[in-house]
Amino acid sequence: MDYEISLFIIKLILGGIVSFLAILLMSKTRDFASMTLIFGILSGYAVIVYKLLIKLGVLTVSKIQVFGIPLSIFLCILIPSVFFIISFILLILKKK
Repeated sequence: MDYEISLFIIKLILGGIVSFLAILLMSKTRDFASMTLIFGILSGYAVIVYKLLIKLGVLTVSKIQVFGIPLSIFLCILIPSVFFIISFILLILKKK
């Protein structure tokens, strides 16, 4: 068995637990800062699933490129980070 696949399985299991707990937290909070943090966690899990599907050959990487990087990979890096940045900015502004 390829060690990368076993690492993906570990990421999927732990990411699934984190995502499940994030969804439980989402039902208890309506704060926008917390919601964007939860969206960051869920989109991070979606990125893990997407990269696994690419690794297994189920999906292919898009041909459109941004800065020499395929668009789908670029968005995988960008979207979770943007949610985390928004969340942390809102939490910092909320504390003042």
